Amino acid sequence: MDTEIAEARPGQQRTAARSVTPRRPRWWQRPWIAPLMVGSVAFLAFSLPPYLTFDPAQSRLPLREGFAPHYPMLVAHILFGTVALLTCCLQVWPWFRQRHPVAHRIVGRVYVFAGMIPTALTGLVVALAAVTSGVAGKVGNSLLVVVWVAVTFAGFRAARQRRFGEHRRWMIRGFALMTSIVVNRLWVVLCIAALQPFAATYFGGDEVAMNQAAVDTAIWLSWVVNLLIAEWWLERRKKPRGGAPAANRRSAVAASA
Repeated sequence: MDTEIAEARPGQQRTAARSVTPRRPRWWQRPWIAPLMVGSVAFLAFSLPPYLTFDPAQSRLPLREGFAPHYPMLVAHILFGTVALLTCCLQVWPWFRQRHPVAHRIVGRVYVFAGMIPTALTGLVVALAAVTSGVAGKVGNSLLVVVWVAVTFAGFRAARQRRFGEHRRWMIRGFALMTSIVVNRLWVVLCIAALQPFAATYFGGDEVAMNQAAVDTAIWLSWVVNLLIAEWWLERRKKPRGGAPAANRRSAVAASA
């Protein structure tokens, strides 16, 4: 009897099957993509040009006296970081990933080997040689580099083993860590504003010490908060939407047939 009903209603079965197939969100249902692209390009437009002159006098960051490799390492870090930022923005763009899977794999390798690795290696040197940050800031930046490398390689390994769901989760974490440099400037401004009322009391009128404390705090906040947001996003994506999970809905359709 069940077989006869199933054979008599093939159109209804197909309709039911289509109704439980998840639809891919439209571009306008992902409103974070355009701000991400615009923000990244704006950040690079502001940060990159002075270092394309290869003139130490144009550096936006103070250089450590007596350490000649500081400026070459800083320039290399920014140039490789530009590659990492642009390629990673492409990698998290769902339309690009779904429509151009081969390009996605190629760009992913560029991100890892021509972006992340050299950016991380030069970033360790730049972090330890930084003039504007104290010990807490140097530790924060160094730990950021270590965590970023570990997360990225975990994602790369998952992709090589064709565990694509796990790969995407690791790469979202890596993206959050990498873009911490973009939001770091905002955190510096907020931290300076928050510490300003204590300039004359806690810091004894020492503006240099206050600014260093703001920079150190911003370094930690920029990547820790980004990582927490990424974890919240990943946990949110785990929860089923619209009632019962998809597996239960498929079971209900099969039973009704």
